[in-house]
Amino acid sequence: MTNVSMSAARKRIAALLDEGSFLEIGAAVTARSTDFNMTACAAPSDGVITGYGTIDSNLVYVYSQDASVLGGSLGEMHAAKICRIYEMAMKMGAPVIGLLDCAGLRLQEALDALSGFGRLYRMQCDASGVVPQITAVFGSCGGGMALVPYFSDFSFIEEKARLFVNAPNTLEGNRTDKCDTASAAFQSEKAGSADAGTEEEILQKIRTLISILPANNEDDMSYDECLDDLNRLCPEIADCGGDTGRMLEILSDGGFFFEVRKNYHPEMATGFIRLNGMTVGAVANRTQMHGAAGEKTASYEDRLTGGGCEKAARFVRFCDAFEIPILTLTQVSGFAATVEEEAGIAGAAAHLTQAFAEATVPRVNLIVGQAYSSAVLVMNSKALGADLVYAWPKASIGVMEPEAAARVMYADEIDSAQDKARTLKDAAARYAEMQASAQAAAARGYVDQIIPEESTRKYLVGAFEMLFTKRESRPVKKHGAV
Repeated sequence: MTNVSMSAARKRIAALLDEGSFLEIGAAVTARSTDFNMTACAAPSDGVITGYGTIDSNLVYVYSQDASVLGGSLGEMHAAKICRIYEMAMKMGAPVIGLLDCAGLRLQEALDALSGFGRLYRMQCDASGVVPQITAVFGSCGGGMALVPYFSDFSFIEEKARLFVNAPNTLEGNRTDKCDTASAAFQSEKAGSADAGTEEEILQKIRTLISILPANNEDDMSYDECLDDLNRLCPEIADCGGDTGRMLEILSDGGFFFEVRKNYHPEMATGFIRLNGMTVGAVANRTQMHGAAGEKTASYEDRLTGGGCEKAARFVRFCDAFEIPILTLTQVSGFAATVEEEAGIAGAAAHLTQAFAEATVPRVNLIVGQAYSSAVLVMNSKALGADLVYAWPKASIGVMEPEAAARVMYADEIDSAQDKARTLKDAAARYAEMQASAQAAAARGYVDQIIPEESTRKYLVGAFEMLFTKRESRPVKKHGAV
């Protein structure tokens, strides 16, 4: 890269990749269009730097849009360079990383630029499930370019960056100071399109992802040496309350937990842990969140939401596509009950159900709290094909809460009793013992083993070791249609 000024786009590549490993491809490419006096516009590399390098010695392909060249706008050759990188990545079986800083479609190239967007979309669709795709938004990412992060498996957005299809002020009845729909906060918390952070944090997270993910859907090099005790007891896990994110940290090798889309529907935690050096995808219902000092910082209902189900479904599909085992921590009493949720909760739950039912990777479910209603089935139940289902001794598993069931089943007995409260309590206890406990579920084969909380790690390590050679097929079809 001698005699080449270090633009922000090049600096990001240098900060992301191993030192001295980047080799540029297509450096001499420039715009072909001559309309609108384009020949007078300097367009080095046509506004996007493309090439390959390594992250912790792992091969990756990268493109970085250069906002100092025509605003980083996407034109015909700009798109062609990115598509070329995708073609090479799929042939070599290596991840693609996109660093976005784009003013949108290059109007001077009109239909040629529009066609370029289409070819890029097609390339991303072809690569989906073949190689991991990671994007990060720096600066602006608007219009047609805003679809690119959604096609990607993992997306990030810098705290001051902008991501939008339609700019906030163009939305009827809206303005930026009322609701900045292009802001990193909105995109990470409301839209769920990307995880927000500083530029340094984002680049480090990308490096971490590359170190734990398979390079492609066939060759898995995502294993690492485990320096943690495989039989380590976790007595502190019982004090986590409903903070399953904290539980996953405790269970994982060295306390590692890489959470994905953390601020979007946080009642459903998704991310990666390590067990005996193996990358495992984790999906967990979360009812509490705690700070670094152990103080409770947030509480959530133990119910499935539409956004939480869609978030988990996409994550499960990614894990299945790249042969990453899946662990679920279940504590859910039903579905969210609001008018807004009712509009889409059934469809979202169906998507998550199908994602689990179609997954052929090793799947383990651990029930850590109360688990009631058909929402339990959605969370990787044995009925959907979970390979092993564990439960903690105090877990409650059934159709509904024992007291609610007792009010229906023992209505006459309760109404005629002198001490109605005592009678209800006794009836609920009888129902719980027979139909709503971990022991009752185990007796019927819906739970494979009831395990002590402090021994959870060694049971999970053993389970995934046993399932390592799992092979399973599904009915032959083009794809599901749910």
